[in-house]
Amino acid sequence: MRTVGLLLAAGAGRRMGRPKALLRNADGEPFLVRAVGRLREGGCLRVMVVLGAGVDEARLLLPGSGDVEVVVAEDWDEGMGASLRAGLRALDGSDADAALVSLVDLPDVDAAVLRRVVAAGEPAGARALVRATYDGRPGHPVLIGRGHWAGVVTTAHGDRGARGYLASHDVTTCECGDLATGRDVDRPEDL
Repeated sequence: MRTVGLLLAAGAGRRMGRPKALLRNADGEPFLVRAVGRLREGGCLRVMVVLGAGVDEARLLLPGSGDVEVVVAEDWDEGMGASLRAGLRALDGSDADAALVSLVDLPDVDAAVLRRVVAAGEPAGARALVRATYDGRPGHPVLIGRGHWAGVVTTAHGDRGARGYLASHDVTTCECGDLATGRDVDRPEDL
């Protein structure tokens, strides 16, 4: 299965006080760079990064290799749904079988989690629909096979992303609570 990483990093991070794509961990590494690296290590052939708020600064953080592409969600302020739509539309002409959708603000979701979710979708290929769970709680990443892209694009709105689509389809859950918490970073105190 040819899997492309789809990193959603377009939001303004209003509760954080700045775009999350521009955040750095305690070692000074940009969240954006770390997330791209983890998607690569997790088995993605290439990575599509969706940017919006702070796009010019965020672009400067990205490695200049050919396996990282940027798409700008012009309507990023609508919420995660806009980022997801922009990313899936950009991937539509690719040869990818599936998109592994992750968020820029998941500090403990590492390559092991990503590999597990991809492996859970391998048998279904382009029809894969796999969601990571953490102690039974749904989270990210989500593996979306090409056969679901059009449906997700049609239903992804606001900050709910693909939640509605996933709720109305047969989704394979992939428990990852033994590897990570899956919690995102929303406020400065979460760092």
